[in-house]
Amino acid sequence: MNAKFSEDVIPLTEMKINPGKVIRQVADVHRPVLLTSRGRGVAVVLALEDFEKNEEEKEFMRAVVAGLNDLEEGRELSLAEAKERLGRG
Repeated sequence: MNAKFSEDVIPLTEMKINPGKVIRQVADVHRPVLLTSRGRGVAVVLALEDFEKNEEEKEFMRAVVAGLNDLEEGRELSLAEAKERLGRG
């Protein structure tokens, strides 16, 4: 999801004038749009589907890192122990 600055930086006034165009763009190209005011970034517009996907990926990666940290710290269970804790043993 790399931004194309020639297409994905839009003045806030354009968003005010034609919000549907901006929404269609983020939905169609699956890239965020940077809204600017007086040449400075003020907000990012991202399609809801892309936002949710990004959040799920971040949560998954956090869980992976937590799991790896548990392994490094010696906090691990055998398969039998895990099954027993889950009541499937």
